[in-house]
Amino acid sequence: MALRKIRTDSDEILRKRSKTVDKFDEKLWMLLDDMKDTLYDAKGAGLAAVQIGILRRVVVVDVGDGLIELVNPEIISTEGEQDGEEGCLSVPGKFGMVKRPKIVKVKAQNRKGDWCIYKGEDLKARCFCHELDHLDGKLYTDIAYEMHSDSEFSE
Repeated sequence: MALRKIRTDSDEILRKRSKTVDKFDEKLWMLLDDMKDTLYDAKGAGLAAVQIGILRRVVVVDVGDGLIELVNPEIISTEGEQDGEEGCLSVPGKFGMVKRPKIVKVKAQNRKGDWCIYKGEDLKARCFCHELDHLDGKLYTDIAYEMHSDSEFSE
């Protein structure tokens, strides 16, 4: 397992649509393991494969209740609404207010290719939406209605 370099918002790859995964093999497992290590090292809540330069529909999420691996994820339902602050490992030092669903259900395959359904509320719902946006070449800055940087709060 290895730490991968996280691409920043100036990298054009972040604006590309990721491709469907069709091989569930050791190469995918290694990618998932590397993504987990990279996520934890960066102290993030989620990471999409495109953020480390891999155009595949793969996401890892951990909002404090254990790692979730999502391969070929898609949102199947949403409920409610929440406003909240978001940041991104690919947009270091900046944060923005973003409106997201309060509850999100995601259908995805696991590392073996089996389909599963995951339900996220509050932060997990926000994280699911944020990471799945990455798979379509979107950043939270595209939909944030208010932005600020870390430096605005330091003296």
